[in-house]
Amino acid sequence: MEYQEALERMRRGEKAAAGLPVHQAMCQLAQEAMKLTVQLNNSYHEPEEVRSLFSQITGKPVGSDFTLFPPFYTDCGKNITVGKNVFINCCCFQDQGSITIEDGSLIGHHVVLATINHSLNPTERGDNCPAPIVIGKNVWIGANATVTPSVTIGDGAVVAAGAVVTKDVPANMVVGGVPAKIIKRVPENE
Repeated sequence: MEYQEALERMRRGEKAAAGLPVHQAMCQLAQEAMKLTVQLNNSYHEPEEVRSLFSQITGKPVGSDFTLFPPFYTDCGKNITVGKNVFINCCCFQDQGSITIEDGSLIGHHVVLATINHSLNPTERGDNCPAPIVIGKNVWIGANATVTPSVTIGDGAVVAAGAVVTKDVPANMVVGGVPAKIIKRVPENE
């Protein structure tokens, strides 16, 4: 199976049954991502080298306003899209289901973005069930937060450190806790 077809199927949320061509393509993409992330994470690189390696991982160019502080881990890479002026700090992205990070967003230290679920049925446990994560403009996700599949975080929202986000976050809201709940509206003049 062609990688592009597998990526499109994952973006559409099609289940990838263990051992079938889509699942095999996911495993091959993971191997490619591991090679590049090892290169990124195991020595110092100037910022332009980091951007170049990240672009190779995602298969998409990033601008000079993109900042990544390694280490960075992904098990696919090709389903990550970042906007302008994005900052990512020591994170782990599981992006088979697709991760979109829009302009001006900050992703804190040790954040996990996970786009894969598995079946509760033990006989289908190895199957992958992808669903996207969309992070709006000017979002701030605090350290050690986890965002689960099928979540959209609205523009201007803040996810508190350590939160586990299992549901959509409205624009300009602060959420926190496990599972994350709305704490307050983002103050307008702070």
